[in-house]
Amino acid sequence: MKTLIGTVLPALLPFVLTAQGPWQRITVPSIRETAAAFQTPPPEYGVVHWAIWGGELTEARIVRELDQLKANGISVIVIGPARGISPRYLSPEYFERIRFAVEELRRRGMKAWIADEGTYPSGFAGGKISSDYPALRMKGLAAAERIEVPAGQTLSRKLSPQTLGALAVNRSDDRSLVLDTGSGELQWTAPEGQWDVLLVEPQFRTSPTRYVHHPTGGKDTASSLIDYLDPEATRAFLKTTHEEYKKYFGSEFGTTVLGFFGDEPDFSDFIPWTPRMLAEFQQRKGYDIRPYLPWFFAARMPEEAERAKADYWDVWSDLFRDNFFKVQAEWCAQNHMEYLVHLNHEELMMWLVRSEGDFFKCMRYVQVPGVDNLNQTGPGIVADFPKLAGSAAHLFGRPRAWTEEGAGFGRAGSPERGKWVFDHQLVRGINLLWIRGLTTSGPEQLVAFIRYGNRASYLMSIGRPAAQIALYHPTTSMWLGDEDANRSTLEVTQQLMERQRDFDFVDEQSLASVMSLADGAFKNLSGQSYRAVVIPSSSAISQDALELLRVFANLGGRVIFLGRTPSLVVEKTFLKAKAPPDLSWAAREPSGQVTPRVLEALPRPDVALDRPCPALKYMHRSWRDADLYFFFNESGEKQSRTALMAGRGRAQLWDAASGRIEALAGAPAANGSLQVPLVFEPYESKFIVIGPLPSGRVR
Repeated sequence: MKTLIGTVLPALLPFVLTAQGPWQRITVPSIRETAAAFQTPPPEYGVVHWAIWGGELTEARIVRELDQLKANGISVIVIGPARGISPRYLSPEYFERIRFAVEELRRRGMKAWIADEGTYPSGFAGGKISSDYPALRMKGLAAAERIEVPAGQTLSRKLSPQTLGALAVNRSDDRSLVLDTGSGELQWTAPEGQWDVLLVEPQFRTSPTRYVHHPTGGKDTASSLIDYLDPEATRAFLKTTHEEYKKYFGSEFGTTVLGFFGDEPDFSDFIPWTPRMLAEFQQRKGYDIRPYLPWFFAARMPEEAERAKADYWDVWSDLFRDNFFKVQAEWCAQNHMEYLVHLNHEELMMWLVRSEGDFFKCMRYVQVPGVDNLNQTGPGIVADFPKLAGSAAHLFGRPRAWTEEGAGFGRAGSPERGKWVFDHQLVRGINLLWIRGLTTSGPEQLVAFIRYGNRASYLMSIGRPAAQIALYHPTTSMWLGDEDANRSTLEVTQQLMERQRDFDFVDEQSLASVMSLADGAFKNLSGQSYRAVVIPSSSAISQDALELLRVFANLGGRVIFLGRTPSLVVEKTFLKAKAPPDLSWAAREPSGQVTPRVLEALPRPDVALDRPCPALKYMHRSWRDADLYFFFNESGEKQSRTALMAGRGRAQLWDAASGRIEALAGAPAANGSLQVPLVFEPYESKFIVIGPLPSGRVR
């Protein structure tokens, strides 16, 4: 077990050790210390304005916009080049202009993040990868040639050394055959049917990119991304971008400049490839993947090929994690900064699995995990995906989790809608808000929202997350095409939240290699303890994770399988996975629902309402001598409940809008709890703290 737990943890520790300021590491302050900073939190915690700088970027414009932002309470911006920026992106004149902006920010006590691309996805360096590093461009597996072969005819072809295999597809019924190409030649006579032969080869392929100097502003493949699976390609990207910024104002790294922002790296609509893929796969999985590659292009695959494809996804997602995300996180850590990035399609997990492999692998080394929320949330919409970023931050010991835009301030937005969307994400673990479309001279209500956001973000960034439940995220089952695993996860997520049972997602590899077992609980890198693990319907689980769950249960932890239990136990490969495991040591709920019996099996809740209230969501964080509870009424109806809340001391309302702290009524109850009456107006949120009253600050 020591070997398992030690495999990933040492690689994570350097990033924790290089953290320079409180905002970069888990801090557990006292209630007195927190109250002292509550009215005006440090700027690093504040709402971030996305400075979308397109067109002519003059020094006068920079000064004017920064003055307006500072007057409206904004202390942090992201510098994001936009269409037609002048000076030209990545030119010496451009870097000089950004250096001027950084100097002006420093003079005002403001901070900045820098977008790593112009504009997205990250990794094409404004076209310089295509022009300066053509061999390091993105690559994918492709049906390089499609040959029609009528029934009864023989296809005779000497194959290119690049050809990895051939697949014959019958267009009339989608039946497929993998053809023998081992000799370097193809000899095949088509049987009855309408046949095409696909020759599978690696090719330069790229996800579409949008460039600030594109003539039409369109998104296309004219500028290639780097090969995300090759560390040399990532270093070439850093040399072209990050290292150039460092030349101009590296002295401000870690002080005025907080870090670099990455946007939507993914493999769109093709299967990732890198020149070392065959060797990497052989080393990691112990068999040759080539015989199975043609099956990846078939409409229907045999089970053996499905398993081999899951192994392939496991390997390339490891390479993506280690050779793209980790390399950038290390560079930022070495320069006293943070790497902040979100992926694509976080709200559509089956899409994300196809294009990015594994959300939690991608975020393993990222200092600030995030999600992209462009109008995916709003009143009446069930959208719990922000919890992915919050969970990743908690698992890997990161104090912040961020969202792009997120506040609904776009074309049809308003500060009122913005606050709803912000609170919706805040209660799911997001505590760093980037706003696109935020005006620099907005109305008074916008300024009020910024003050609220600054204080709310601060409160939700300090202390330690306190959820006791881990919800296993069955990504490995999704590699096998298991759509039911995704549906089950979404259902269980909603049911736990509507029953006020706070939780974090935990992924396969974190369960088996990041968390430690202590005192009958799984402990993550934030120091948070999980006393129950819930597994939704799934088709696969690793032997390592299963053994740790068994030990956890024997030590008093609670393991609950909901719905369909795993039929495959994976050791080194999916291809040679074992038969269904013995789960007699765990609790099971065949319905797949969070029933009263399941709730009874979970740890004693830290919030228990006198009556059900699905609209009321909450998150719990612990300080050195107090407990923070954030509640959000997501409905348009007034809600009145009495809550039994874990904690000792006095109940207090910390008003993030005004910065005031007020004592609340609360009666002591058994087991170190407090009985607190709660009243929420439509869409109202509240921060309730239980602990000693901060002297001189309670009104």
